[in-house]
Amino acid sequence: MKFRNNFPVRGKYLSFVVVALAFTVLVLWAWQENPFLSTSQSVQAWYRTSYAGFIVGPTNSSELPNTAKENTEKTYSNSSTKEETVKDSAHSEVTPTDFASTIILNRSQSNENTCSYGNGGWVPDDSRPLYSGFGCKRWLSAMWACRLTQRTDFSYERYRWVPKDCALPAFQRSAFLQRMQDKTIAFIGDSLGRQQFQSLMCMVTGGEESPDVEDVGKEYGLVKAKGAIRPDGWAYRFPSTNTTILYYWSSSLSDLLPLNISDPTTDVAMHLDRPPAFLRKFLHRFDVLVLNTGHHWNRGKIRQNRWIMYKDGIRSELGNLKEIGIAKNFTVHSIIKWLDSQLPSHPRLKAFFRTISPRHFRNGEWNTGGNCDNTTPLTRGSNVEQNESSDAMVESAVRGTKVKMLDITALSQLRDEAHKSHFSIKGTSGGSDCLHWCLPGIPDTWNEILIAQI
Repeated sequence: MKFRNNFPVRGKYLSFVVVALAFTVLVLWAWQENPFLSTSQSVQAWYRTSYAGFIVGPTNSSELPNTAKENTEKTYSNSSTKEETVKDSAHSEVTPTDFASTIILNRSQSNENTCSYGNGGWVPDDSRPLYSGFGCKRWLSAMWACRLTQRTDFSYERYRWVPKDCALPAFQRSAFLQRMQDKTIAFIGDSLGRQQFQSLMCMVTGGEESPDVEDVGKEYGLVKAKGAIRPDGWAYRFPSTNTTILYYWSSSLSDLLPLNISDPTTDVAMHLDRPPAFLRKFLHRFDVLVLNTGHHWNRGKIRQNRWIMYKDGIRSELGNLKEIGIAKNFTVHSIIKWLDSQLPSHPRLKAFFRTISPRHFRNGEWNTGGNCDNTTPLTRGSNVEQNESSDAMVESAVRGTKVKMLDITALSQLRDEAHKSHFSIKGTSGGSDCLHWCLPGIPDTWNEILIAQI
């Protein structure tokens, strides 16, 4: 019986298998290496990886759109949703979005040490403002409640800050109070610090009267002195969670001592290298501390307050400390250095230094006809993307310390329309205020960023 030789056929079959495997490997390699193939996906898949109009992908490719309008157009065009608009009382168009309710869902939280909350963009959000400018009467100074003034355009209230590389959780009153149970938050600084304090009080109460909130100013010596316009600060406690929020006025963050206590017109020693006595006395009671200074470091304010600069207990007659800018820099570095030295003894304390709030005077200053009459949002652009803070002084001072920088300068610089401006309650203007903000307004965003970092 003869057997047929099948080896040639088997050899051909084996060769075919080898060629097929090689072709498959080549195709898979091409698929992986070809940028077009690796990024092709449906519009729906792309939209699922987007975040309120900001593409979430590789870090080096994520971009912010140039304007808030571009952002909403991209979002709506990619979700095949018809864009609608609403108008406020001044007929300013704002795109309704669901940012407040869905903002956290499609983005993962970045590490706190690598996240820059100051980089990002302003986007429309029709869930804003966070509280009523009419209702927050107990906490909000009438002069900053722009809803009580003659102003008719309030579109500035309806924007939300969206960081580029990290999530900024939507503020929730109950969650915040639970998180801050048995804790004290202290703001120490100038009138912009007072605005941030009032903003947080309005946010936490929802702008409502809240008769259960206790005035505990006496515990901190914050009582109105005889003949004074107001006390040196305020302190309030939420009894349900034992949460205290306070503010203390210290516009220079230096220790101020009258040279002649019996003379009401005496000069005041401004000790640049000493923290305010209030801060030294009550530091052990604070869980969160926010410091700021800036706009009182000018010749007019120093003369008006009769401040005389001191260093090492000696009047400063020589050297660079006579230059106001250098004196301010010295003071900021001194208090941050001192605070950093105290942190090991206060392990629960989280300390922040807020960067300077920008001014927007045009065609002059507050006393020479300067104004900020623009009421159109984001005429300066909507996005910030930079590697350094716009407040180089504070950034330099906190570097190498455990004091954190609350960086709000650049994002606030874009919002010149949100100042108090020339509007008043009685309709008569005594000039324009292009330093302080309308509330509700920009300081609410400062607090959202602060809360995200606590």
